[in-house]
Amino acid sequence: MNTQPPPLRVVIADDQGLVRTGFRMILTAAGIEVVAEAADGEQAVDAVRRTRPDLVLMDIRMPGLDGLEATRRILTGRTADEPRIVILTTFDLDSYVYAALAAGASGFLLKDVTPEYLVAAVRLVRAGDALLAPAITRRLVERFAAAGGRGASTVHRDLAALTPRELEVLRMLAGGLSNAELARALGVSEATVKTHVTRILSKLALRDRAQAVVAAYESGLITPGTTQRP
Repeated sequence: MNTQPPPLRVVIADDQGLVRTGFRMILTAAGIEVVAEAADGEQAVDAVRRTRPDLVLMDIRMPGLDGLEATRRILTGRTADEPRIVILTTFDLDSYVYAALAAGASGFLLKDVTPEYLVAAVRLVRAGDALLAPAITRRLVERFAAAGGRGASTVHRDLAALTPRELEVLRMLAGGLSNAELARALGVSEATVKTHVTRILSKLALRDRAQAVVAAYESGLITPGTTQRP
């Protein structure tokens, strides 16, 4: 009996053909199926509707319909099988990226990522985690949460539904701690941490950890410039 999971199915959306080709070769060599490519946001939305991929690598800056609006159109919240979206950018402090995280993207990658990290990142996001490089993400969120950023976010949530422990977990999660670090800091198991995170996402109607970070800043739970590491 073949118990191996089906291959990951990915759409690559980028207006640069060389970028698409390079990423396709890297992913294909790792056994990840690239089901479609797109050169702009309109093509990306159409490709997702046609192929129903697991994940989209989405360039944030494309002609016509950009990656931000394409992300919003794809992540309507109406279906349970929406793909995960990872934003591709050449800048780690791009206000569009902040808005994309708020819209439901699961993380972002710089375009000069190494092949090994690209493959690992795709698998990580498909497994249900968010792709957050803590130092970069925290800096990005702090900057644009404090300044308002381009494209107002709609992630803000009322945190009253959270228990004191869940608030503590959210505060530390937004500070960039991994599950293992959270477990050590709180003196609990990683399984317990995962349960807390799952409940936080469910209560706040958030897609994943990326949106949880944005929500923590926009709700005022975290003040830009502060650190939450133990």
